[in-house]
Amino acid sequence: MIDLKALTIEKTHEHFKNGDFTITDLVNAYLDVIKEKNKDINAYLEVYTDIKEQIKNAEEMFANGTSTLMTGIPIALKDNMLFTGHTVSAGSKILDGYVATYDAGVVKQLKSKGAIILGRANMDEFAMGSSTETSAYGVTRNPVNRDYVPGGTSGGSAAAVAMDGALVTLGSDTGGSIRQPASFCGVVGMKPTYGNVSRFGIIAMASSLDQVGPMGKTVRDVEILYNAINDHDTDDSTSIPNELRIKKDKLKKVIGVPKDFLLSDGINKEVIKNFEESCKKLEKEGYTLVDISLPLIKYSLAVYYIVMPAEVSSNLARFDGIRYGQSAPADSIYDVYAKTRGAFFGKEVRRRILLGTYILSHGYYDAYYNKAVNVRELIKAELAQVFEKVDAIITPTVPFPPFKFGEKLKDPIAMYMSDLFTVPANIAGVPAMSVPSGKTEEGLPLGLHIMTAHFQEDILFAIGKDFENALKN
Repeated sequence: MIDLKALTIEKTHEHFKNGDFTITDLVNAYLDVIKEKNKDINAYLEVYTDIKEQIKNAEEMFANGTSTLMTGIPIALKDNMLFTGHTVSAGSKILDGYVATYDAGVVKQLKSKGAIILGRANMDEFAMGSSTETSAYGVTRNPVNRDYVPGGTSGGSAAAVAMDGALVTLGSDTGGSIRQPASFCGVVGMKPTYGNVSRFGIIAMASSLDQVGPMGKTVRDVEILYNAINDHDTDDSTSIPNELRIKKDKLKKVIGVPKDFLLSDGINKEVIKNFEESCKKLEKEGYTLVDISLPLIKYSLAVYYIVMPAEVSSNLARFDGIRYGQSAPADSIYDVYAKTRGAFFGKEVRRRILLGTYILSHGYYDAYYNKAVNVRELIKAELAQVFEKVDAIITPTVPFPPFKFGEKLKDPIAMYMSDLFTVPANIAGVPAMSVPSGKTEEGLPLGLHIMTAHFQEDILFAIGKDFENALKN
């Protein structure tokens, strides 16, 4: 028996080299877990049928000396990442049965390193939601407690790791969609600097905010997966060349705490208590915590919910019943559009398209969209100024613990509050990560959110590892 809970990427690599078990043994162990647990948790929408071919390729890499740390490592993809010859639906009925004709940039990189892609993970429809309740293919349940949501939109990816259905996974993050479910499921989730990981072949939600990132049980596993997918991609016009990714010389071990921001309404008392304990743990690890002022950061959520739906309205215009996915027959082109989008888009997707179309309409474009873009630049500048003085900014990951199914679904504003602490990183395009920080009295996971300046992923990982060590002591 392979102890899946004890495995890390580096340990697994050593086991492969020592002959303790084979890639097939490991993959079968994960497939057994998926078979046992997925019917209740619904983390996976599909397990791929070409896994044996992938294993053969990975074994050849070990045999010819070209293996990497990711070779033979079982991984799941969020259901918005194209993988040639495989179905991809973005959690929506409008793309039901769509088969990818090319590989996403991150999939190319994973294949070149010999990773074993097990299947596609459930998600909120078109990455819109905070609970994986808006998927057209059923909700995903939190493996920690199945009465609770796993977070979203990468809920399937987080749940797959938490239930030991994959060693690591990939998610996408537009306003917190990796970090929030990572917090809810008690795993590590990281959003890189915008442009450090290819968006090519990712079904877009909001193009200036979307970013692919890794999820895993440890900071080191997340770091290894990030390093495996962060090559410059000429197919992605927003991908930043490696030589332009400027890193700091060293870690100062100074962390900023925006105490005024933590006084926002709606923050759970247990979350605040856990955060205060997390701060003390970092201080014991030799970090100096300083109060910082971020007067503009409170506008991040408002900016996000103007910029994001505007880009959603533009991006989802391509799903019209003519060019992609399913189509509802009708007598006129207008009726094809109306019936297709009405029948196959879910409520949350339609809500955001309507809101975005309104924001971009004549008479409101300047009042809303242009103003939001201007405030976004001010928030970026404010964070850049603070990052000159501190290595990182910390907050809780989510203002409240995991919630029960249906608890916030009928109140979109309450659901949107999930993104309070995570959205600023997307607005500014900086890297951020959620690391498990403890549990509530009911045993529900909580997370510490760490945010650093552009291209400072190394600092993010260093702080994350130190915090993990502090939790053990």
